[in-house]
Amino acid sequence: MAWLLKRIAARVSAPTPISNEDLSSVVGDLAAHMTVRVSAKASRISLRVNVADGVIELVQPRRVSARAVLAFAASHKDWIAKHLAALPARVEFVTGAPIPFRGRDYILQVAPETRGGVRIAGPHIVIAGRAEHTRRRLVDWLKAEAKKAIAPLAHAHAEKLGHKVARVTVRDTTSRWGSCSPDGRLSFSWRLILAPDHVLTYVIAHEVAHLRHMNHGPAFWRTVDQLLESEAAGDLARDWLRRNGAVLHRYG
Repeated sequence: MAWLLKRIAARVSAPTPISNEDLSSVVGDLAAHMTVRVSAKASRISLRVNVADGVIELVQPRRVSARAVLAFAASHKDWIAKHLAALPARVEFVTGAPIPFRGRDYILQVAPETRGGVRIAGPHIVIAGRAEHTRRRLVDWLKAEAKKAIAPLAHAHAEKLGHKVARVTVRDTTSRWGSCSPDGRLSFSWRLILAPDHVLTYVIAHEVAHLRHMNHGPAFWRTVDQLLESEAAGDLARDWLRRNGAVLHRYG
């Protein structure tokens, strides 16, 4: 009987789904760049900018009606339009596209007539092979370069603290630049290899410091500064990420 009551309660509390047509009725063409996510944890309606996907996410608490959510969206139409317009343009991986690598600007050159992988040639990053494989080849190369840059420094920093790194992985994360698990596994966004070296160095120090402090208390920040050998270095890197981090998610 208990399981039946739970199922009935879930059905009663479940909100009416909001369709794209519903959104269009209150925000017009902006609805094409929006998604709705029902959340059992959220306590209030909210809007979130998803830079990686170029969309605005409308978060609907489970117990809030579709009517209330649509009214909220309508009242924030100007906010939605403003933030969509402010999203950085997406850069596709095609010949002639600009791309940063370790903070320096390059131009992509797809070379289907040549063999080999990806290489830097003067002001160009050259991707050999068939054009339809360009994105995969370039992302694989960028991931490899990111790990090559991150892993040695992560292990060196950990040794300074008397800790060990269990594993270093690189992924295409959108919510954070890095993470540290309680068992010593470190994970980083491969997109950090696009940023200047001082930014990459800061994020590595930040995650390694979590091997000692799984929080963001004063002792944690002192450890970060100790690894960077400079308090100003952390401030500069955090400022760069605040101003430019969103742009890194628009490549590819």
